[in-house]
Amino acid sequence: MSATAQSLPAASLLQLIWLASPALPVGGFSYSEGLEAGVDRAGVATESIAADWLSDQLHLSLARGDLAVIAQAVPAWRNKQLDKVKALNDWVLQTRETSELRLQAEQMGRSLLEWLRNHQSISDAHLQVCAALPPTYPVVFALAASPLDAGVPDCLTAYAFGWAENMVQAALKSVPLGQSAGQRILARLAAEIPTAIGTAMALEDHERQAFSPMLAILSSQHETQYSRLFRS
Repeated sequence: MSATAQSLPAASLLQLIWLASPALPVGGFSYSEGLEAGVDRAGVATESIAADWLSDQLHLSLARGDLAVIAQAVPAWRNKQLDKVKALNDWVLQTRETSELRLQAEQMGRSLLEWLRNHQSISDAHLQVCAALPPTYPVVFALAASPLDAGVPDCLTAYAFGWAENMVQAALKSVPLGQSAGQRILARLAAEIPTAIGTAMALEDHERQAFSPMLAILSSQHETQYSRLFRS
């Protein structure tokens, strides 16, 4: 266990757990981020294939995109570097490769911002800045985590695990899989999250990227998929 994890106060730990919870009313449960189209068109039909799919998405997409954004957005909010926050938010909007993925980032961002108005001690000034962006989910998550007495890796861990739980639930419904298979996939993702966080923490601005062409193609195809459970 890292020194950061050992020194994390209980109150901050509970807030991070809360932010990572699938029960948080931000709508994460309604998105599969292309997985549903992968089931329909790319042969994601078994536990092992679904596990490989989500592992690749963790390392190739999430670590090099959203997690890298949050790694810089948390200290930017803490240091009141609002120009940096806006630049990161603009990057998220500009690199969402399909309308579905962009709408997800915007909808979840707005929903989390509304939740913050009632549940967090965020300054009115920061809330107003965030609302005017328009806010994306990674940037609002960074704002929610910024007042906590938690290191940036702790914040990234909460975000990544929340993503993993939502994606495993999407796999259970769309592949479909049983609960035991879902827990095995989640265990694999949990074991790989520290490596993904290490990647995200090490990236400079020019190294951050969102180049996942097959995922973008499947997301585009999902927009006209005949039968759908999820919004992306």
